[in-house]
Amino acid sequence: MMDELTRRKFMQASAIAAGGLFATNAKAIILEPQGHSMPGKPVGPNDRIRFGIIGVGMEGSGVLGSALALPGMECVGAADLYDGRHALAKQITGNPNLQTTRDYRELLDRKDIDCILAAVPDFWHKQVVVDACEAGKDIYCEKPMSHTIPEGFEMIQAAERNNRIVQIGAQRVSSMLCGKAHEMYHGGAIGDITMVELSLGRNSPTGAWEYPPPLDLSPSNLSWDTWLKDTPKIPFNPYRFARWRCWRDYGTGVAGDLMVHLISAMLFTLGWNEAPRSAVSLGGIYRWKDGRDMPDLQTVLFDYHGIPVYVRLGLSSRTPERALYMGPKGLLDTNEFGITYSPQSGVNTSPSYYDSSFPQKMREEYVREWYATHSVQPGKEPLTEQTVYTGNDWDDLKPHLWTFFEAVKSRKPNVENAVFGNHAAIACHMANESYFRRKQVLWDAATQSLKDA
Repeated sequence: MMDELTRRKFMQASAIAAGGLFATNAKAIILEPQGHSMPGKPVGPNDRIRFGIIGVGMEGSGVLGSALALPGMECVGAADLYDGRHALAKQITGNPNLQTTRDYRELLDRKDIDCILAAVPDFWHKQVVVDACEAGKDIYCEKPMSHTIPEGFEMIQAAERNNRIVQIGAQRVSSMLCGKAHEMYHGGAIGDITMVELSLGRNSPTGAWEYPPPLDLSPSNLSWDTWLKDTPKIPFNPYRFARWRCWRDYGTGVAGDLMVHLISAMLFTLGWNEAPRSAVSLGGIYRWKDGRDMPDLQTVLFDYHGIPVYVRLGLSSRTPERALYMGPKGLLDTNEFGITYSPQSGVNTSPSYYDSSFPQKMREEYVREWYATHSVQPGKEPLTEQTVYTGNDWDDLKPHLWTFFEAVKSRKPNVENAVFGNHAAIACHMANESYFRRKQVLWDAATQSLKDA
């Protein structure tokens, strides 16, 4: 079985091939890590960060492992409503004496904890973030930032009121690939943006959130009523617990799970930090008819200050993760492991094919005059050279977690703060509201709410 390093090398090679490196005029550049530099020597006791984690499920276990892979990071407590994840946290940390609890407030009360990592279902995000800020704790919260639009603004206010660092976990913002795309766009590589296309497709039960519940899950080892929070009270249901993304009561569907990554990366790449003006969404439940009420196919057209942004998300056909930025000077085609830059001159390099409508003598005269007034010689038309940049996986958590921990230590502003995270989340909520209302929705910044077109 291929190990992780081999897998990434293979995927990088595949990305280069897909980007056209093996075409005659393409060159490849492998990006070296820039920024987010981590010390190469052991970290002293005074530079260590002691954190607690809330939620040690599928996402949280990955966040915990990635955080512990960074120098100077120590997990000193873990909270989860399911006892099985207490054992998991102890296994990941290698600490059989790690404090574990069902009540995350016990971690917030500890004076020796510097910050919190949170990976809980969407409908718990606001409560956990606000409580952490009120307890004087900086917090890293998984994406999307909020479950509803009003919640996002409550979270911003809590962060500002308590002068807390809040970072949202859409990790592409901290990747070298997004950094390079940002640099290229602002360096004028494609000119002013005219349109963006974002797409991502999966094709498997796991990709569609049909996760197997823990085999021993029961009301005896899970605080079920607490987990339900303020959603409708229903009898214990292991599938609701494991597959919460399928239901609107708990999650935000493909928009909050998948699109938020693409939107966050787009906002960073283009230097935008705003909600879209409008959204119109179409989709439905076409394949995964398992009782869910969130669509398994969703298409969205956003208006960002006049720029159209088209998004396609699906759980029935696997398609590459892709962000395509279009401008008059060319294309930036970004994916998980690379960027293909295709410059375009935007001018004719040969006589117009409209001359086929001319009589032969006129056509000959037009062609002769065209070459006489242009520097292009027949048969010497210029070739366009693509450049393919490859780098580390844009979904690597470690650089994003490192920026959070560095902000905790330095108190310097971070990029994906509560305001940025809220703008990305609003786009997700607008997409979902348009889907359920079956009409276009508009963002009203004055009232911080949506209205029908």
